[in-house]
Amino acid sequence: MSDKTGNVVLVVAAHPDDEVLGCGGAIARHADRGDAVETVFVADGATARPGGGARLDHRKAAARRAAEILKTRAPRFLDFPDNRLDGVPLLEVTQALEKIVAEISPAVVYTHHGGDLNVDHRIVHQAVITALRPMPNSKLRGIFSFETPSSTEWATAAIGVGFRPDRFVDISSVMDRKIGALEAYSEEMRPFPHARSLEAVRALARWRGASAGLEAAEAFVTLRWIER
Repeated sequence: MSDKTGNVVLVVAAHPDDEVLGCGGAIARHADRGDAVETVFVADGATARPGGGARLDHRKAAARRAAEILKTRAPRFLDFPDNRLDGVPLLEVTQALEKIVAEISPAVVYTHHGGDLNVDHRIVHQAVITALRPMPNSKLRGIFSFETPSSTEWATAAIGVGFRPDRFVDISSVMDRKIGALEAYSEEMRPFPHARSLEAVRALARWRGASAGLEAAEAFVTLRWIER
């Protein structure tokens, strides 16, 4: 990809904070080179917890702050029930995403790994792949799945195929912005050595970077790549 692309990039995440955990660095890089980054949150990320209704506005405000830090467009919220997407017909989730895809015609899409422990992550993955099934004259170039600390690595083989990345994005220059965006989600972060701690996120970035000869990286699985 060139330094200045001007593409539309779509990030489809189950819950607010997943987008930063999984691809916050890649998002910042896209925004810096002139891509328009659209973020869609499928589930509300709050109502499955005690007092969730009261937390909902705070979670959305955090998502907006994170978007400002990463320099993306204001996020969209579909507000499906948190951690209960397995009770929603897949068709409803898919159709909601199809409308957005038709509106913005993304060139690059990021979403969850299909083998995550979290059920919402798995269903979002399936809905994204269904909504983006190949069509003539589509502008889509690539679909990539990201890992979500405290979900992807906690899954077992009984749930799905493990995360085996084949694309590494250098986020050394934007690591501080990724951490800043995660700090906007302070209520969702945990103290080290929890996998969803700032220290663990930095450690994962360093490990993924070392795997590719970089100081810090995010890793992705290529789900589809189209050369034109």
